[in-house]
Amino acid sequence: MLFNSLIFVVFALIFFVVSKLMGHRVKGRLLWLTMASFFFYGWWDWRFLFLILFSGLVDYLAALGMYRFQRHKKLLLIISVLANIGSLSVFKYSGFIASNLDQLFGLNGAFSLVAQIPDFFLITPVGISFYTFQSMSYTFDVYRNRLEPTRNVLHFFAYLSMFPQLVAGPIVRAKEMLPQMLRVTKVSKEEKWAGFQLIVRGYFKKMVIADNLAPLVVAAFSAPELNPSSMYWWGIIMAFAFQIYCDFAGYSDIARGLAKWMGYDFPDNFNHPYISTSLREFWTRWHISLSTWFRDYLYIPLGGSRLGVFRSHLNLWITMVVSGLWHGAAWTFVVWGALHALFSSIEKITSWPERLKKSGTLRMLAWFIVSVQVLVAWVFFRAESIGQAVDILKLMFSFRGALDLGWGLNGTVFMVLMVLRELFAGLQLNKKLKPLSPRAEMIFYALIIVVIIYFRGSGSEFIYFQF
Repeated sequence: MLFNSLIFVVFALIFFVVSKLMGHRVKGRLLWLTMASFFFYGWWDWRFLFLILFSGLVDYLAALGMYRFQRHKKLLLIISVLANIGSLSVFKYSGFIASNLDQLFGLNGAFSLVAQIPDFFLITPVGISFYTFQSMSYTFDVYRNRLEPTRNVLHFFAYLSMFPQLVAGPIVRAKEMLPQMLRVTKVSKEEKWAGFQLIVRGYFKKMVIADNLAPLVVAAFSAPELNPSSMYWWGIIMAFAFQIYCDFAGYSDIARGLAKWMGYDFPDNFNHPYISTSLREFWTRWHISLSTWFRDYLYIPLGGSRLGVFRSHLNLWITMVVSGLWHGAAWTFVVWGALHALFSSIEKITSWPERLKKSGTLRMLAWFIVSVQVLVAWVFFRAESIGQAVDILKLMFSFRGALDLGWGLNGTVFMVLMVLRELFAGLQLNKKLKPLSPRAEMIFYALIIVVIIYFRGSGSEFIYFQF
């Protein structure tokens, strides 16, 4: 069920009407939220509800066991991790692993390993990486005594399956959400208005910017022959950079807005990542809930930067490569993660961003270098194969061909809209613009809604649903 579909609007109306009728009955609201969330997820494929139930029950019981049987905490944590990573491996990585083994050993046809895998296990369940990581964070925090497990199974499943962020984040932590879900407070007018603003901005990012840039990107990467122009590919990669940002940040905004209407607070998942002047800063602004998850549950447990320079870089590389694999079962994602690790290692060794940022003039050079690094990495993230990515990079750095960014008139308009939106948001962030009056705000958001209705794109699925 897509946020940008009519059926979701009907679903959301029914959900909020029934929630209102529930009043302040916590158990009833938890039951209703769980049922609604299961229906929302089951709309794609009801069979995968059993996967959420399996992962959830394992972690729910493992957490209770850790709290009661302290001597067996480590064993129960291992069971939890194996269950979650196992389900991810079967549904998301089995085809990738099998196909690589087929190539390694020269297997093909009826004797290939891929051919032995049932078709059902080659389907990646929507959002599996998100809810398994969310569930794992619960058991990790219980194991570290940072959280007391809930004994109410409905309380746990309402947290795990909450529909606004179930399939594409943000990845919310149990220690932040579980207490909120036991408090039923009246949502104030200010919170309702803040939620409305987030939802409208989210739809604008997704339906107007991302969905109108998507056809340009798809046409470029799916063409029988690559366009020979260097400028064309720089334009297409910039279009993809804005497309994936607006697509994913738009989803996060809608999720946060819906949560506010429900009386909950989700963490911000994006904070203008493309203004970053170092890769370290970029990863504090891009997909914040995932980057902090990997920091807290992988990088720091591996030793972080506490065990010397070599281990610091090794831990960084492990974290970024695993992050790449989290995004998708393909070598292109591994290379994407490795490139970010390489650029980050160079950054740590040389401290070049700090040197450049000492001068106001050279600060723009730091921004430019980081932007190029991010764009180069995005080529591998979007490419159909490593070969295609390498060919595109060769063209990008050949600096030849027609001076055509590949956007056309419509694409250029939407890129300008995107830049203006970021500039406006940046000025608001730096408090260089006075807040709009209530009446002006209402007119402004009414105009945005008109733009969404009349200038929306093709209504494609959210990019991060595949992860």
